[in-house]
Amino acid sequence: MDDHCVPQFAESPAIELVAAAASPRSMIPLAIAGACAYMNLFATQPLLPMLAHVFHASKFAVSLTVTAPPVAIAFAAPLLGRLSDQWGRKRTMIFAAFLLSFSTILTGTSWTLGQIVAWRFLQGIFTPGVFSVTVAYINEEWDSSRVGHAMAVFGTGGIIGGCMGRTLAGMIAGHYHWRWTFIVLGCINLVWAVALAKSLPQERRFVPAAQSVSSLRLLLGHLRNRPLLATCLVGSCIFFSMLATFTYVNFHLAAPPFYMGTAALGYVFLVYLVGGVITPVAGRWIDRLGYRNALVGATAVGIIGVLLTLANSLWIVVAGLAVFSSACFITQASANSHIGRVVEHSHALAAGLYASFYYVGGGTGSSVPAWLWEVGGWNGCVALVVLVQLISATIAWFFWTRNGLQTKS
Repeated sequence: MDDHCVPQFAESPAIELVAAAASPRSMIPLAIAGACAYMNLFATQPLLPMLAHVFHASKFAVSLTVTAPPVAIAFAAPLLGRLSDQWGRKRTMIFAAFLLSFSTILTGTSWTLGQIVAWRFLQGIFTPGVFSVTVAYINEEWDSSRVGHAMAVFGTGGIIGGCMGRTLAGMIAGHYHWRWTFIVLGCINLVWAVALAKSLPQERRFVPAAQSVSSLRLLLGHLRNRPLLATCLVGSCIFFSMLATFTYVNFHLAAPPFYMGTAALGYVFLVYLVGGVITPVAGRWIDRLGYRNALVGATAVGIIGVLLTLANSLWIVVAGLAVFSSACFITQASANSHIGRVVEHSHALAAGLYASFYYVGGGTGSSVPAWLWEVGGWNGCVALVVLVQLISATIAWFFWTRNGLQTKS
């Protein structure tokens, strides 16, 4: 609905709903949901060199602590998405947030690397109950002209949570026992789960999915939706690039000429805060420019950023990581917003399908470069990231709806 119509129909329930969804107060739970979903997800990244030393393990073996959650998410996302289509958005999100917190705390009881990986896999099972269901919640509760902004706020919460998780993980493991990392992060996540339960508005546009409609039939329908499938592939490329970069840059920075320790590696992830500032502002431009144009432009900027990490100067590397991560957050917001434009029904299942592709890409990105590292080191990893980013932009340019403004298919 056009903005100039709002005063004329101020008493309309639909307009009141849009106004409520657009209020700053309603945005706070979205940021909390983002932080809750991403707080622990990749907290082991700055710990990888230390874990390799403690458990006498290879780069690939310790990278499984990063790979396990995305693999679990890829499996669980469609199931939890379908569950929320019948059970309700808020109920599913709160349930998943509490289970995610408890499983994180219990990771601190591990005595072997295999146990850590197992608990991390369980964390991944619960994560899409927050991540993908929030995407569906936003696409249903927000007016289409404001979805990009709301999605950017959700993404900003994820940025802050992810940054905090990695930074605290490095600090705690660098000064205390690594087990305290998971206990502390789990407790913080528990606080956020309580805050989310108290502050998230009950959904008002949600309609339970008909029991007679086959989940398989709905899933097959989504898979025949070419713009949605293209969005899923783009999401896979985005997360492949992010995890490949921010997993293996830790080994790069721990080696000569940088020699960074565990705590220092945790501080590197403060670059995410740059994206936390930029993404909400970019969200408004995403709505104006269109999702496809925004993604392609941000991808070009991201390629420049990752190329800067080839420098021998620590400050240039950090600047490159800041540029790259900020660009990736913008492409994430564009892709998440595009889902709402190309899907007419069962939004949570569509978001779960997207999450499956997204995290399969992430799981691949956190493990495949381990073998490439043996051949080309960090230079080989960067070349791979640039290639995947180019593939992402190409798919979006040719297969997304034009400017993200066409009608749903």
